Amino acid sequence: MSSFCTSVPQLIATQGVIFGFGGCISYCPCTLYIDEWFVRRKGLAYGIVWSAVLPLVLEVLLQNVGFQKTTQICAGILFAISAPLSFWVKPRVPYSANMQKKPLNMGFATTKVFILYQLANVIEATGYFLPTIYLPTYARTTLGVSNFLGALTAILVNVSATVGLVLMGYVSDKPRVTTCMLISAVGVATSVLAIWGLATNLATLYVFCIFYGLFAGCWPAIWPGIMKERAKREGDGRGRAANPMVLTHLCFGKGIGNVVSGPLSDVLIKGRPWQGKAVGGYGSGFGWLIAYTGVTGLLSGAAFLPKYLKLV
Repeated sequence: MSSFCTSVPQLIATQGVIFGFGGCISYCPCTLYIDEWFVRRKGLAYGIVWSAVLPLVLEVLLQNVGFQKTTQICAGILFAISAPLSFWVKPRVPYSANMQKKPLNMGFATTKVFILYQLANVIEATGYFLPTIYLPTYARTTLGVSNFLGALTAILVNVSATVGLVLMGYVSDKPRVTTCMLISAVGVATSVLAIWGLATNLATLYVFCIFYGLFAGCWPAIWPGIMKERAKREGDGRGRAANPMVLTHLCFGKGIGNVVSGPLSDVLIKGRPWQGKAVGGYGSGFGWLIAYTGVTGLLSGAAFLPKYLKLV
């Protein structure tokens, strides 16, 4: 339906509402059942599932056949692959009518620890998408490269994020959640503030894209660690019962950050702040955007300190 849209409201209705609603219905069982099938390698399982190849295919299709054909091809791919597989999507624990009588365990949402994690989650989300959105434009306007070389920046971020999700998924099965957050935060802040901020050529920008994808794109793979921590705190039975809602709350928090980042980015680049007044990327007119992304990336790891000092 979206391939035939001729206005923004039509795109919002099809891609935003209808696709979002249908995608949620098919997506949620697949991710929530992972919690039942995997225990010791839960983080790795989630990391593999969340790593995606389709965004890379989208970039190539958009460049070669345009928006209309791309959406039609993707619709065919999604249906051809997901429809047959849906018959094998099932929980490990058989469904019981008695489960309907059990109230949802939502107590975790008001605990100090989860609020701290959720705050870090929202902060990270407000800055996460900004580089991916503006990198192609930045490469073309600041470095004067072609459209293809500019689009390659987003491709590199997506490829690296795919690898980062799997790696962080493996790592999150072992150390503390806050340690994983700190690894991601330091990696994001260093890559944004030191590499992108001081970049003066395309090669350096590509290096940034790889590092940013690895450390920023891996963030959702930390969520299973939060789920495991909650299960441990509340006991096996109640903890596992709450895990689907923990994941739901974290997805919702990331969604809020993503929505906020849109209008926020307009404010950050309005008037091209610091243009010609600073070095590297800071003087490109995207200075505030770079600084904001780096700072929010660093703040996403701030939960490490209260946990380390045992304040929560």
